Amino acid sequence: MVQSKRLAAGITRTNREMADGRTIRYYDTALQGRTAVDTRVVEEQPTIGELRLDPLVNEWVAMAAHRQGRIFLPPKALCPLCPTRVDLVTEIPDSDYEVVVFDNRSPSLRPPDTEWALPIPAGPDTKLGSAAGKCEVICFTPEHGKSFKDLSPSRVRVLLEAWVDRTQELSLEPYIEHIAPFENRGEEIGVTLSHPHGQIYAYSYIPPRVEKMLAVAKLYKDSMGKVLFDEVVAREIRDEERIIARNDRWIAFVPYASRYPFEIHVTPLNPVADLAQLTEQDRDEFPSIALEVMRRLDGVFGIEMAYIAAWHQAPVRVGRDLLRLHWQITSVRRAPGKLKYLAGSESAMGAFIMDMRPEQSAAQLREVKL
Repeated sequence: MVQSKRLAAGITRTNREMADGRTIRYYDTALQGRTAVDTRVVEEQPTIGELRLDPLVNEWVAMAAHRQGRIFLPPKALCPLCPTRVDLVTEIPDSDYEVVVFDNRSPSLRPPDTEWALPIPAGPDTKLGSAAGKCEVICFTPEHGKSFKDLSPSRVRVLLEAWVDRTQELSLEPYIEHIAPFENRGEEIGVTLSHPHGQIYAYSYIPPRVEKMLAVAKLYKDSMGKVLFDEVVAREIRDEERIIARNDRWIAFVPYASRYPFEIHVTPLNPVADLAQLTEQDRDEFPSIALEVMRRLDGVFGIEMAYIAAWHQAPVRVGRDLLRLHWQITSVRRAPGKLKYLAGSESAMGAFIMDMRPEQSAAQLREVKL
């Protein structure tokens, strides 16, 4: 069955069913007819994994043992994220696409089959839960050798609309508590597919970092009467020296206490809780600053930088007035041929130590000639 929906900026979403029952969503600007059929042999999908509580820190850990066998860095000729062609049948049945989103073939989290509830934490006696949630793959372009920075502004606009649409739709699921779109690039980060793509994780619980940000933001609001992130942005604007890019609707800066050699936060100047709350003007102005930031990052050393680019937004049901949408880009590359390893202090203790001042990396990013 073909289902279409008109979105903002003249973008159309078309839903198709894949051979194994998963859904693929095409985001198009030219009213393309999406009728291609997934002709692959139906494979059995993995069952839902386990959700276990680490009682020492009260954090949930998803067990997804089936992911051990997922595909790892295939050559371009066998890339499952390229369009389908005569000699290769892939995850995308059509012969071309703009942006597509489909349910992950090897998800860490998956929709529950029955009514679901998060187990009540009770230390070592906490009951075993099921890893409910949703994991989706989002492909930015059919061109295998490209990267985010190579996208056209119009393609970034389509990509943003896809992120917005998925946030809106996933927020309606009763078992979803938090939605996190992100992109990993580079083998140093652990990428298993080199085609330009990202993922969308929709959690059935609030992830640890979000829980901590929420608690800190609530404490600040209760004591100061203000939204903490708004005050952080106001300080960056006053200080100026860590700002690397800006337009009428967005600002990009290296945070005052950055944890990585290169860390950039991109946030709308009109603060909102999540992607779905962005105005159409905000959305239209995002591509220019997004592309500038990514090109500056790759321009620092003249090489493609490994990075994680993750959207932070408020949870679906709590903290909507406390947390603000921002796009965080982090790279462990500190120099050509040198990485910042998250070793003893960072990985074991969670205590980050920076080898360079944020003002230094901000200056390097600003000095890149575009």
